[in-house]
Amino acid sequence: MSDSAWSTAAWTHSAFAWAGMALGAAMWRRTLKHQQRGGALAPGNFGVLVGLLIGAALGNKLVFFIERPDIALSLWQTRTLAWPGQSVVGGLLGGLIGVEIAKTLTGQTRSTGDAMVLPIATGLCIGRIGCFLAGLHDDTYGVPTTAPWGVDFGDGTPRHPTQLYEIAVVLTLGLALHRTRFATPGQAFKLFLSAYLLWRFGVEFLKPVPVAYPLGLSGIQWTCLIALAVYTPLVLRAWRRPSRLATP
Repeated sequence: MSDSAWSTAAWTHSAFAWAGMALGAAMWRRTLKHQQRGGALAPGNFGVLVGLLIGAALGNKLVFFIERPDIALSLWQTRTLAWPGQSVVGGLLGGLIGVEIAKTLTGQTRSTGDAMVLPIATGLCIGRIGCFLAGLHDDTYGVPTTAPWGVDFGDGTPRHPTQLYEIAVVLTLGLALHRTRFATPGQAFKLFLSAYLLWRFGVEFLKPVPVAYPLGLSGIQWTCLIALAVYTPLVLRAWRRPSRLATP
């Protein structure tokens, strides 16, 4: 791929990623107003927003470097001040931690996660369209396949269009949880995050592993496993004792 083609792919990817984030943010603000919880800049909501943005930004990069320690080492050795790449898993986990810290600092106990389920799902799907169009520029494509729906991203090899798989899964999951009413506030978000982590662990088997960790798993897969081990008990506890839990 020529330099101009790589540049075009990079800009296309970035454009869809930013469009997805912008639409997701707009949907979240609209949901808050619909629930009569004030706008995004209302005192409580603003603190959550700040925590979300800071946490997501840090988690985004941290998990990317876990996935690609070779890149992290190269940047360290060359003393390059650059932050390439990003990770949806890292953004979600970092955002969750950031929101929880913000709520603790501001004394909030009300659930905030459910209002974010459909906006996150929508934004993620739009971003994955950019990943699909970016082709080989992006590391989200799948391994070679002989399936009739395999896509040639420019190297003459049909591959699993894992970006499209994710769009279908996330959109279905987001819509289903958005339309379901749970007895426990925050349960929809817990189920969304848990299901997405489980999905990402599984679909990574259809992607090239840039750096293999123990058992041949990728950094993303180990991150998902550890996160699920910590988060699943919270989901089960909320499911069993809905009247006593109200945190996302």
